[in-house]
Order: sequence, then C-alpha cells, then structure tokens
Amino acid sequence: MIRYALCCGRDHEFDGWFASSAAFDSQLAAQEILCPHCGSAEVRKALMAPNIAKGGARDADAAMPAEIAEKMSLMMLALKKHVEENCDYVGDAFAEEARRIHYGETEHRDIYGEATLDEARELIEEGVEVAPLPVVPGRSAN
Repeated sequence: MIRYALCCGRDHEFDGWFASSAAFDSQLAAQEILCPHCGSAEVRKALMAPNIAKGGARDADAAMPAEIAEKMSLMMLALKKHVEENCDYVGDAFAEEARRIHYGETEHRDIYGEATLDEARELIEEGVEVAPLPVVPGRSAN
C-alpha cells in the first residue's frame, strides 16, 4: 500500500491509500478519487515530505494492509448508509438547521446535508457537533 497526500481543486487536503502508483493513476483517470470534503473529482497529488524510517524501525505510518483498508472502506460505507436511512436530509441548509436544533429553536432530530468548510468550522466553534460523511464515487448525497 502507498499513501499519497492529495488536494482537490478547492485546495482541500486529504490522504489516499492505494495498492500501487499504477492503481492511483488508474483511479484518477477514471475520476474515482473524490475529495471527502466537497466531492470534487478534480484531484491531484499534494507536496509531501518523504517518510523514512530510521534504523529499520517500523514507523507508526507504515503501509496499511489491503484487508484493513478494505474493511475501513466498508465501515465508512455502512456509516454513510446508516445516516442516509435514519436522518433527515436538509441539503445546503445544513448549517442553518444544525444551529436551529442546537439552540433549541426547533425540535431535535438527526440531520445531514451539505456545508462549506467555513460553515463547518463555525459550527464547531459554536459547539455544534458535526462530522463529514465519506463521499462514495457514483452516488449522490441523498
């Protein structure tokens, strides 16, 4: 497994794990790599410092076995499916609706939708609990 630091067209930074350099190139060409923050398929490798283990010691960021990566991917998909099946989709009104729920202006319910990175930061600073959902290639948010 190989880890790349990636960046989308909106300069969101994230990591991606790939079986090989060729696997990355293939997925990039097929637009199967999406930004987990905004869903953009406009992805490129970001500048990355080399990670060199000293004296043969195993680094904490050592390559993740493929079976673990696959299990993690399946768990993220299950989480996304659970949220989609059990929460109300509020679209791009997510930040506004999350605030209304947080401040007791409307009845509490679990919601999901879209928010900009700035909106998510503001919600977190206000104490509103939010978390991004994994983006799944070929599927819409709702």
